Amino acid sequence: MAAELIVFERDGCPWCQRWNREVGTVYDKTDEAKRLPLRRVNLDRGTAQGVRLDMPVRFTPTFVVVDQDREVGRITGYINDDTFWGLLGTLIAKLPPPVAESSVSAIQR
Repeated sequence: MAAELIVFERDGCPWCQRWNREVGTVYDKTDEAKRLPLRRVNLDRGTAQGVRLDMPVRFTPTFVVVDQDREVGRITGYINDDTFWGLLGTLIAKLPPPVAESSVSAIQR
């Protein structure tokens, strides 16, 4: 499975609500979202299926970057949008480079 960003949240979490206002409304329009599509998991309703986490998620929001169904890294908590984008950039740098579309079609020929 391709890389993704999983946000773990809970009902009534004020920091989750703040992230949703400050980042969540624009995330899907960013280059980061192209590399890491967002998946939401509400801990009040269940857990992330098919993902091997390094440790349980205890605090919300927690943002986990996953590649090939394995955790690459996480951001626990939310302070502000600048901090979030900086930390997310650090985690994206740990991912292998994306395969270019032209490379995929050349491989398939």
